Amino acid sequence: MTQRATRFSHAITRRPAASITHGLRAVDTGTPDLALMRTHHADYVAALRETGATVIELEPLEAYPDSVFVEDTALCLPEGAVIMRPGAPSRLGEAAEMAPHLAQLYGEVLRIDGPGHIEGGDILVTETEILVGRSARTDAAGVAELARLVARWGHKLREVFTPPGVLHFKTDCSLLDGDTVLATRRLDASGCFAGYKVIHVAEGEEACANAIRFNDPVILPAGFPRTAEILDKAGFSLRQIGNSECAKLDGGMSCLSLRFTPRA
Repeated sequence: MTQRATRFSHAITRRPAASITHGLRAVDTGTPDLALMRTHHADYVAALRETGATVIELEPLEAYPDSVFVEDTALCLPEGAVIMRPGAPSRLGEAAEMAPHLAQLYGEVLRIDGPGHIEGGDILVTETEILVGRSARTDAAGVAELARLVARWGHKLREVFTPPGVLHFKTDCSLLDGDTVLATRRLDASGCFAGYKVIHVAEGEEACANAIRFNDPVILPAGFPRTAEILDKAGFSLRQIGNSECAKLDGGMSCLSLRFTPRA
C-alpha cells in the first residue's frame, strides 16, 4: 500500500490574523483568545515539522478572519491541486489567495468555477477514493464539478452526506491509516464507511473526531483522554495539540493545514 493518504512531504499553514476574533461560528461559545490560539498554532506547526515535512507558513490575512483554516481553500493531490469555491461568501477570497502558492509547487492547478460550492473540510481522501460530504458549505453542483476535475487524474469520487447540524464532513471523521477511519457514531451510522475499519470516538468526545494522520503520528486535539486511550491501545502514535480557541470557530486539526506530496 502506498500510504499516499497519510504520508506527506509538504504542508501549508497560515498564521492566525488578529481579525480571527470575528471569525464565523455556528454557535457562539466565546471570543477566541488570540495569544493562546497563536501558541496552539505554533505547537501545531512544530508537530508537522517534527515528522520531517517541509511546512510553509503563510502570513496572516487580516481581511479574512477565517483564513487560518487553509484546508477549505484547496484539495491537494499528488498530480495537482484544485482551488475550492467556499460556501461561505466571506471566504471566497481566501481560495484566490491560496492559488499562487500552490502554483509554485504544482505543474497543474485547477479551479472550481461554480455555480456550485465546495470546501476542503468536506473532503476525505483515502487510499482508494475521495469521499465528499454534502453539507451546508458543499452542494451537489460543487461535488459534481470536483468529480469531473479529479477524474482526469484517475481519482474516483464518492458523494456522501454530513449529518444535520454538523458543519463539515471531516468535523466528524478522519483517516488513521489506509483502511481505518476515526469517526463519530452519528456519522458512521449513515453507512458511508462501509468497507473501512471504523474506530469510534468516546461518547461525549465527538469534537476530537477531526484529527490528522501526518506521517507517523496522529495529531489529536488535546483534552479528550478516553479517545486518546482508545487510539493508543490500537497502536497509534499520538501527538496532542491544544485546540480550545480554534474550536470556538468550529475549527479542528485538519482545518489548519493543506497536506500533500506533489508528484515530481
